[in-house]
Amino acid sequence: MFDWLKMSAAQLGRGIGNGSIDPVALTQAFLGAIDSHDMRDRIYARVTHDRAMAEAEAAAERARAGLRLSPLDGVPVSWKDLFDTAGVATEAGSALLKDRVPTKDAAALKTASSLGLVCLGKTHMSELAFSGLGLNPITATPPCVNDLSAAPGGSSSGAAASVAFGLAAMGIGSDTGGSVRVPSAWNDLVGLKTTAGLVSTQGAVPLCPKFDTMGPLCRTVEDAALGLAALTGQAPVDLRGAALQGKRFAVLETIALDDVRAAPMIAFDESVEKLRKAGAEIISIRAAEVADAMALTGTLFTAEAYGTWKDVIEANPHLMFAEILERFRLGRQVPGADYVAAWQSLETARLRWNRRVAGFDGVLCPTTPNMPPNLQRLENDPDYYVTENILALRNTRIGNLLGLSAISLPTGAASCGLMILGQPFGEARLLRVAAAVESCLQ
Repeated sequence: MFDWLKMSAAQLGRGIGNGSIDPVALTQAFLGAIDSHDMRDRIYARVTHDRAMAEAEAAAERARAGLRLSPLDGVPVSWKDLFDTAGVATEAGSALLKDRVPTKDAAALKTASSLGLVCLGKTHMSELAFSGLGLNPITATPPCVNDLSAAPGGSSSGAAASVAFGLAAMGIGSDTGGSVRVPSAWNDLVGLKTTAGLVSTQGAVPLCPKFDTMGPLCRTVEDAALGLAALTGQAPVDLRGAALQGKRFAVLETIALDDVRAAPMIAFDESVEKLRKAGAEIISIRAAEVADAMALTGTLFTAEAYGTWKDVIEANPHLMFAEILERFRLGRQVPGADYVAAWQSLETARLRWNRRVAGFDGVLCPTTPNMPPNLQRLENDPDYYVTENILALRNTRIGNLLGLSAISLPTGAASCGLMILGQPFGEARLLRVAAAVESCLQ
């Protein structure tokens, strides 16, 4: 049973399908591991024991009858604490939402449950999802699997930790500026950022509704494909036959390679060379529209975040972590006309980007330019916090601004991820490419 905690979600699903794994025993194994883990309270905000067991028992009955609902029917997963859960508190890592209990499940959770996924509980996260570091002095800061003294990456910090520490087969998180990919990279996981609008955000606590996306954090690209299918209700992407021979990749030089720290840069260069040796064509590109889009970050993200939360925040600002409060309040300085003009400029940048990369199978860059920063210094050094947070989200934010699909893959070097940027609503193609890249990097 111990091996179950380290297996991929797809492997567990196949075990349930062939009768070698009982969903009830599987869920009991995960719940037992959670309850006995010395960092449980830093990873899970709430564990839904009764729901998990009821869902597992139903999955076991379906498996015995040969009526499984999906490849992940009976597989236990965790949910970031911004997905509403009927009758269970959903607080989004903030004291502002303490004791907020929704009356129904978020749409994505409802879809996944209808396909048989077992809900283990809700994982800790950065406050209101507005940080890429994962540090949260208000509720809890989950651990980084490679360095317990370092930040885990955010905002889907607990989602990543739940998988990395063997306390869930998959974590479901959100990504507004990198919040799935950063913690995936720092915890050696696969993280899929979906195109905005592909997965329903109904019933998920918002940050920036025009940029918010939902996606899985998991062990393999196959898991990511199955997780996406569970969130959308669509058929899983067929990954069979994925190969690198003849694929064309662009290495993005504009901004994405600036000031990258030594370890992520070495891991990136080595990964690109592996792809080249496997038969992929690698071409370096520069793209002025990336710089144009990134220049709009402060206007677009902060204005939308503050516009979404200003009334709740200003009613009780003393309840917030100071760094998060300050970041939100940057948005009140943005005039409405500037926000509208910024969106118009961003749409132009998106069109230019899509034309530039149309002939490529993916665009490559390091997922994060930095390594997981020290937690104690983040708490005591405001300048360090700001610098590391901005750097952690810099490369991932490119995908959010340009409206792309994207995925982060482990490189084999601890806490160093390789990001592949795909096309808008190009998840199927991206996942097939990622599967080939994954095989090359292993």
